[in-house]
Amino acid sequence: MIGSDGLPAFGPSRVHPRFFGTFPRILARYVRQDGVLTLEEAVRKMTSLPATVYGLETKGRLEVGLDADLVVFDPTTIQDTATFVEPDQAPEGIPYVWVGGRLAVEDGRVTERPGGGS
Repeated sequence: MIGSDGLPAFGPSRVHPRFFGTFPRILARYVRQDGVLTLEEAVRKMTSLPATVYGLETKGRLEVGLDADLVVFDPTTIQDTATFVEPDQAPEGIPYVWVGGRLAVEDGRVTERPGGGS
């Protein structure tokens, strides 16, 4: 499985860069650059595998009736950009994110409903 212990904190300067960058880094470095994982392996290890292991029955897969969490990314440009100096930098190459079926990131920017809330 691939996961992160990066947690939200009190203000962007208090988060670790991995909060914003873990998954883009896996895709950029270990899939695209080093070829350690295939794209399909990496996506499975970040989605359906953890959902299955932790018993999250409505997560990790795209199926009718599930939560409809979806990240659209470009495998040729995805890249983490967060640093210790600027840990809240959004990754590159992720134009769209839906959480619970609601658009949370559009054209790479968080919408007025981040996290898909109403």
